[in-house]
Amino acid sequence: MAWVPAESAVEELMPRLLPVEPCDLTEGFDPSVPPRTPQEYLRRVQIEAAQCPDVVVAQIDPKKLKRKQSVNISLSGCQPAPEGYSPTLQWQQQQVAQFSTVRQNVNKHRSHWKSQQLDSNVTMPKSEDEEGWKKFCLGEKLCADGAVGPATNESPGIDYVQIGFPPLLSIVSRMNQATVTSVLEYLSNWFGERDFTPELDSKDDERVPALNLLICLVSRYFDQRDLADEPS
Repeated sequence: MAWVPAESAVEELMPRLLPVEPCDLTEGFDPSVPPRTPQEYLRRVQIEAAQCPDVVVAQIDPKKLKRKQSVNISLSGCQPAPEGYSPTLQWQQQQVAQFSTVRQNVNKHRSHWKSQQLDSNVTMPKSEDEEGWKKFCLGEKLCADGAVGPATNESPGIDYVQIGFPPLLSIVSRMNQATVTSVLEYLSNWFGERDFTPELDSKDDERVPALNLLICLVSRYFDQRDLADEPS
């Protein structure tokens, strides 16, 4: 096997885009002095490139990789809902149709709601302010206590700073898609840190329709079919 010079081997894999004539810089070569000709400049680039190692290993701090690692989980399918918990196909189709109409109306009138004046006590956090959004949506009291309790119904004179602001159109219309995605992730992390899993007492539990609605829209409107209930 014939010996091939290292420089020739590199040029075979990465051919030169510009031909550079030989330029002798060994005598009186001072790298601090600016090049005098284009050929001298290109030759200096060649010399600097030759001094770079062929392989560079990045120094990565393993501690920074411990958070938010991607995990691949093989799922054969979601567990079916117990008998009586799953809504009928007709009900699901009605919810999808109504949601589509509502979504179109919200997009149509977004500029109107966005122009509405917010109350003086409403200060929306910046998109990257995770703690600010938790307090804004869940309320300072819940974030401080860390306990998940039943929702409080709206009433005059209520302190939304303490219990969290409802998702009014005047608020939601000011949030772009990136902010919405971030806020949902913040809230999901908050519930995940507290191992929050609602336990339903029976199929007549008042939370069943709300949970069914979320699953229905995600699976059938946004086409996440692996979550779809088998119609009853």
